[in-house]
Amino acid sequence: MAVKNEVGKKMTRQEAGRKGGEKVARERGAEFYRKIGKKGGEKVAEERGSEFYREIGRKGGESRRNRSSNTGTKVTVGLNLKAQTRGKNRRT
Repeated sequence: MAVKNEVGKKMTRQEAGRKGGEKVARERGAEFYRKIGKKGGEKVAEERGSEFYREIGRKGGESRRNRSSNTGTKVTVGLNLKAQTRGKNRRT
């Protein structure tokens, strides 16, 4: 189903979602998001317990690549690789 914008042109799903989100933010304000965030957090705590929050807090500083390894160490391979290859891929 295509959604049309003000000019009558088709809108992408991304554009439609952005417009809807902006409208909700304008109409309901920041307090609305605080309330639903708190309700969601309370529900997750009720269902999963405090260990869930400890785990995601521990993972908070890790890159996505390292989260599945469960080694507890942070590796910056991506950043180092980027620094090493800087300028090497340019055409001369």
